[in-house]
Formats: sequence, structure tokens, C-alpha cells
Amino acid sequence: MFPRLFLGLTPLLFISIVQADDCANASTQGAMNQCAAQENKAADDELNSLYKQITARLKDDPQAKQLLVKAQRAWISFRDAECNFSASGVEGGSVYPLVHSNCATAVTKARVETLKTYLKCEEGDLSCPVPGA
Repeated sequence: MFPRLFLGLTPLLFISIVQADDCANASTQGAMNQCAAQENKAADDELNSLYKQITARLKDDPQAKQLLVKAQRAWISFRDAECNFSASGVEGGSVYPLVHSNCATAVTKARVETLKTYLKCEEGDLSCPVPGA
């Protein structure tokens, strides 16, 4: 009984996944939520890549690396608190994942830009905590 039911629902599962992949034309709340989550994951992946590059450059400076870890943890707490607040007006609603993901993406993209700036430090720039490549 279960396999037959599952097989009957399988096309519906693939339809929702295909719709989510076409984010420019997402027309259901579920698809929009999935698209927002995908965009957030892409921003988070970029952030993690930049963070790893910076930690690699700080390998010879454990104190600076520890300060970066502390800053990143504080930033994550800020991002989570900010987006929880930002989406609180729609908490419990079907649009909540979209609003929360959009907030997280925006805050993450701002952090990405900050990390990119650290990776472009000029030699001798005393205001930059990350050594050049």
C-alpha cells in the first residue's frame, strides 16, 4: 500500500522541485520560499569561502585569527537576531520563510562585501587586519 501511494505522489514532488528551480517565475509560496532559501545558501556559501581565505591568510597570526572567529560568531548572532526580528511580523505564516531568508541573504551579502574588502588590503594599510596574498 505505501509504495503504491508514494509512487502516486512522486510526480508531484518533482513538479514542485522543477518550479523552485525556475525562481524568476516562481508563483507559489512554497516555490518562492525554496528560491529564497537557495539564494540564502548561495550567499552563505560565498561567505564561507571568503572566511576560509581570510583564516588561511591569518595562519601565522593566531591572535588575529581568534579575533576573526569572535567577530564572526558575534555577526552570526546579530544576523539571526536581526532576521528573527525582521520576520516577526509574519511569524507563523506561510511567507515567514521567504521574509526570513531574504533578510538573512541581505545581511550575509553585506558581510560578504566586508570580507571581500579585507581580502583586498594594500600592503602597508595599517587599518586592515588581513595581510595581502
